[in-house]
Amino acid sequence: MKIIRLNKVDSTHSYLKEYIKDNPSDEITCVVADMQTKGIGSRGNSWTGKEGNLFFSFSMCKDMLPEDLPLQTSSIYFSFILKTVLKNFSSNIWLKWPNDFYIDDKKVGGTITNLNKNMIFCGIGLNLIEVSDEFGKLDIHIDKDELLQSYFSHLEKQISWKQIFSDFKIEFQKSRKFQATIENEKIPLKNAILNSDGSINLNNKKVFSLR
Repeated sequence: MKIIRLNKVDSTHSYLKEYIKDNPSDEITCVVADMQTKGIGSRGNSWTGKEGNLFFSFSMCKDMLPEDLPLQTSSIYFSFILKTVLKNFSSNIWLKWPNDFYIDDKKVGGTITNLNKNMIFCGIGLNLIEVSDEFGKLDIHIDKDELLQSYFSHLEKQISWKQIFSDFKIEFQKSRKFQATIENEKIPLKNAILNSDGSINLNNKKVFSLR
């Protein structure tokens, strides 16, 4: 795999897409920055943090993913693997459906995933230091390089969606205390039904996790 390190960028996600357009590659390519000024969040929101937090995006061919992974749930897949890696480093981080990282009841990061032909792009932001009272930060000190090395090592193992889902469906119970924004409306997840493809049934609608 290839890692591109930047001091400052508007968005690792946008930078990576332009880079891949000019430099097509079948290997995993990652862009990591010390600071981003116009990070892309879910639903078109921004995710701009302070210098010292973790900002990275990566791309990979869809055929590098496990065969049983529904592409529309890849956001959960990528997020849960990072959560698992951080757990191995003794963090109490957990994943709120579908792609938000939490410590207790405060959001500390999130994931955004896009498809483009045969490529999948994933961007992740994680607060390692204080940002504001509204958001939390990771509960452990972590070396960024060590974390990325461990994360991509896990990703390359092509862990099956079945294995990831068996753990995620247990953790999903924590999400029931929260809300999700669906079609620009905040809806409680208390009565949501989690499907085996990572989607949920809520208010007679099936909602997928890809965003």
